[in-house]
Amino acid sequence: MSSWLVSDSLVITKRHLIHIPRIPELLFFTIIQPIIFILLFSIVFGNAIKVPGENYINYMMPGIFVQTMAFSTTSTCVGLAEDLHKGLVDRFRALPMSRAAVLVGRLLADTVRSLLILIIMIIVGYVVGFRFSNGFLPALGGIGLLLLFSFAFSTIGALIGLSVKSVEAANMAGMVWLFPLTFVSSAFVPVETMPSWIQPFANNQPVTVTINALRGMFAGGPIATPLVQSLCWCLGITAVCLFWAVQKYKKVSSH
Repeated sequence: MSSWLVSDSLVITKRHLIHIPRIPELLFFTIIQPIIFILLFSIVFGNAIKVPGENYINYMMPGIFVQTMAFSTTSTCVGLAEDLHKGLVDRFRALPMSRAAVLVGRLLADTVRSLLILIIMIIVGYVVGFRFSNGFLPALGGIGLLLLFSFAFSTIGALIGLSVKSVEAANMAGMVWLFPLTFVSSAFVPVETMPSWIQPFANNQPVTVTINALRGMFAGGPIATPLVQSLCWCLGITAVCLFWAVQKYKKVSSH
């Protein structure tokens, strides 16, 4: 049964990845948003926002990396909602394949796409002055953490996409909760500059701890504590949301 799930999931993953070169404008508009954020914060706000003892470009880039991986949730959410409401799930249901493969294949394909976007972001970051200054292996580990974070948040998107009534609702529901989560964090300014009543939330939510771990891995500094916190968040989100999404998908596909 597990080998059946793996093979079917890889087939679905390939199906989604083939669509990328066939619809290049979709990838273009997905990439352009983080590029705009990089240029906006580095050129427009870079001299206005001061972080004591740190180069602001190196400070903000982990935040933009994490923000972009979080926003990838929307594509998973909308993609699954489209598959569901356009009848693709019904066609897959008629085939001798694992039901969960449709969900897992979508998540894997979106993670591969996130890797492609991340590579382009790193290139743009290097153009504006970002550097990995803590060595190759910590940088590679940080990229791995970003992909795990992307996969975890995509499971949230999958759950939302399977729960809403329309593609339009999926587009809104997949995005609206991400803004407070990504901006009330250490992504662009130190948490210490925020009002005291919101700092406990900002310090302990998954976006902030992942950003803090990445800053340590990319530029040097504390790694162990924020890394453990980030891994706990990512694995916990994945376990809960993936299980719930699979149950939701089985229920939807059985109708």
